Amino acid sequence: MDRRSFFDRNLQALSQRDPELCSRLAGAKASNARYKILESRSGEPIPSMLDSKGIAHPLHSTMDPRKEARRLIDSIGGEGFLVLLGLGGGYYAEAALERDDAGMLLVVEYGIQGLAELLCRMDYTRLFADPRFRLLADSSGAELERSVLSLYQPVLYGGIRLIPLRARTDLEAEAFALAGSAVGNAIDKVSADYSVQAHFGMRWFSNIVRNLKRLGECQGALLLGPGSKGIEGRTAVCAAGPSLSMQIPRLRERREGIFLIATDTSLPCLLNAGIKPDAAISMDCQHISYHHFMDGLPEDVLLFLDLASPPLLSSLSKSPRFFSGGHPLTRHISRYCPSLGELDCSGGNVSYAALSLAEQLGAKEIELYGADFSYPGGISYARGSYVFPFFAKRQNRLFPLEAQASAFLYRTPLEKKSSAESSTGPYWYYETKPLKFYRERLEEKSGSMEAKIIPVEGLGAPIQLRQGEGGRRSGRAFAAQSPAFDAEEFLGQYRAALAKLGSAGKSAAAYLASLGNEERNVLASILPVAAALKKRHPGWAFQELLEETKAYCMGKIDSARE
Repeated sequence: MDRRSFFDRNLQALSQRDPELCSRLAGAKASNARYKILESRSGEPIPSMLDSKGIAHPLHSTMDPRKEARRLIDSIGGEGFLVLLGLGGGYYAEAALERDDAGMLLVVEYGIQGLAELLCRMDYTRLFADPRFRLLADSSGAELERSVLSLYQPVLYGGIRLIPLRARTDLEAEAFALAGSAVGNAIDKVSADYSVQAHFGMRWFSNIVRNLKRLGECQGALLLGPGSKGIEGRTAVCAAGPSLSMQIPRLRERREGIFLIATDTSLPCLLNAGIKPDAAISMDCQHISYHHFMDGLPEDVLLFLDLASPPLLSSLSKSPRFFSGGHPLTRHISRYCPSLGELDCSGGNVSYAALSLAEQLGAKEIELYGADFSYPGGISYARGSYVFPFFAKRQNRLFPLEAQASAFLYRTPLEKKSSAESSTGPYWYYETKPLKFYRERLEEKSGSMEAKIIPVEGLGAPIQLRQGEGGRRSGRAFAAQSPAFDAEEFLGQYRAALAKLGSAGKSAAAYLASLGNEERNVLASILPVAAALKKRHPGWAFQELLEETKAYCMGKIDSARE
């Protein structure tokens, strides 16, 4: 077969899955100087890459490349998502896709002209036609990380493994090393997100469907918005770090003229200090959230709740405002209910969500109180927060309040740090990996916000803001007017859509490829539940897991409609 025929057939197969890459390859000028095709003893063609001196480096075994590939792939265990660094002759990819447990295969290559040359000289149509195969060419580290994050679903594919084609990666070590780092970063993020899904997935779903009726009842116009009275000037967000205790006098002096948003954790601290916020926000799905509201919620304080919050919290307000914090089901619901505001909650904590809320309500300048993201002096929370009365009620002679506070503090590894940046002189604090992550995510967010963030001096980890780097609003503002949302009608339609999801085969990727866009959205909305069920039943195959997940979700919907 001539070069043109190879190229046309490959592009035709690739265009079904990736028309954008197909277009780039069609416009690339195929080089004739990067590869030389050899023949192995077993008769298969072997692409050999030419270095700067013209020396050919075979990318596979010159004896039997297929046998070599099968031996390597069989040695890696049962991971269902594979990332291959280097395409070569496609033998590694073919061997991986022959396995019954193959879920998704992502191949990373560099040099669009060299890749076009390979497509002119070898047949990859079987790979390109397989719904489990994806090819990335000349992707930056950020683009590669986003691709892994969008494609890799642990609940569908199981484990993930990075496999370099050594003969290829050694010739462009720097580019492929960056690719490996990007994949590693993506794996860390997916793993952290998956562990949260596996822990809370079932509770999220149950809370969401039980809150839908209240969502349908609370759709009145929001009295606040960009440019409205009370939010157009200065705004303050209160977290519950220990520094809030020393910042209370400043906040009390500046209270007039400030629109004050309290995180749920800081709400009792403020109320005990005689300061009433204008709004409170909560996003935790756990029952512990009730403890933040034990002192009550003043009637005129706006309450913003993630739709996945415990349903009892919505009863604390006559007209709570629900928002979507990123759960795939709440995002699905927001397509049918425009009044469901969307907030950027990717920072993983309520202080981050409160900043997003302040920005969406039109704040131009946000003072940040109690945002320590650490344990200054070994103290966990500000005075008045829920932990101290909670510990006091549980204490006994063998486990006094001090011992409980210490156990709470040392439940995760700590790193002691010191600083001399306070007006009161040197101080020290403990930092944990989660708290460091929260602080770094807030710092990243500050660079993309229109609003200016002003951290009030405290005793926690210093916040390094990135003001002026960005200028966009995150999420979607709350709609003042929107069509009525009928919760009963939505639940009926959603249940029917779940029931219509077809039975799955062994391959999750093939199953996904068989679904339409709407069906994919419905499937995505129940994946956190699947993650939670998979944690409890690790032996379930994909088919059984899908059916049990659908049954659980439909059962919760039926209970909510009773």
